[in-house]
Amino acid sequence: MPEPRHDPKEAIAPTGSGGAMDLALSEAETLERRPGTEQAPGGPERTPRGLWSDAWLELRRNPVFVVSALLIVFLVLIALWPQLIAPGDPLRCDLARSQGGSEPGHPFGFDTQGCDVYTRTVHGARASVTVGVCATAGAALLGSLLGGLAGFFGGWWDATLSRAADIFFGIPVILGGLVLLSVVTSTTVWPVVGFIVLLGWPQISRIARGSVITAKQNDYVQAARALGAGPTRLLLRHVAPNAVAPVIVVSTIALGTYIALEATLSFLGVGLHPPTVSWGIDISNAASQIRNAPHMLLWPAGALSVTVLAFIMLGDAVRDALDPKLR
Repeated sequence: MPEPRHDPKEAIAPTGSGGAMDLALSEAETLERRPGTEQAPGGPERTPRGLWSDAWLELRRNPVFVVSALLIVFLVLIALWPQLIAPGDPLRCDLARSQGGSEPGHPFGFDTQGCDVYTRTVHGARASVTVGVCATAGAALLGSLLGGLAGFFGGWWDATLSRAADIFFGIPVILGGLVLLSVVTSTTVWPVVGFIVLLGWPQISRIARGSVITAKQNDYVQAARALGAGPTRLLLRHVAPNAVAPVIVVSTIALGTYIALEATLSFLGVGLHPPTVSWGIDISNAASQIRNAPHMLLWPAGALSVTVLAFIMLGDAVRDALDPKLR
């Protein structure tokens, strides 16, 4: 009687459904994950984080960003509602208390006119923050628009804008302020805002131009152009979102610089004018009395320094988060 023949395949793969399932599971475990994806334990694959979500995660872990953001939120709140912590009138003065020291209810003392230094310091945040925010917004919008168009289209438009920016770069800021603002008699913040925008947009424009030139050379922009996308769609959908990060970083740092510039112009007498309450005006009034009443200079100058430092720290943190090379 002949012996039964054994199939070699049966020796390799066990009979039944259990062996086939184990083989399929082992093959699935050896498959390589798709690059750029994350998979939670026991869950489906998640899409990778983008630049902005990754930057926000990085910012939340940065103590410099947290501290500076809290300081800026506090400054914005007292700029909008200074009565929350200083219910007094900053223009109410008593000459009998001229250059007086600290008293109950008046922790910072009094200035030469007998005005409460604490109240004026708190209310002075409104003018300084308003000038900084409005000037930064104006310079960023104007500079981004002109620089982005010049970098995207090039040609005569780029050459004309570059020469115009060179002209404004050649104007000294302080000298330009002394000349242009000396003929302004308005007591509002808008002449100072307009002057800062006039001399601040070239810097933002150069940053935006270089960023757009770099972004438009990427492969995805060339692919979209090959597929028939028009200039408007290319600029708004593909180039601008990937070129705006450097503009945000420079604008954030420039905001603190603009606040210091407003205080400098007010100190020289060509910026804000009374009855507007400003740190620069108070510093100018206290400069001549620094020996007799140093508290008049200490508090507004300290508030100005903390504000400028907070915005510069915020800009540095945003730069580190948006630039992967610095991580």
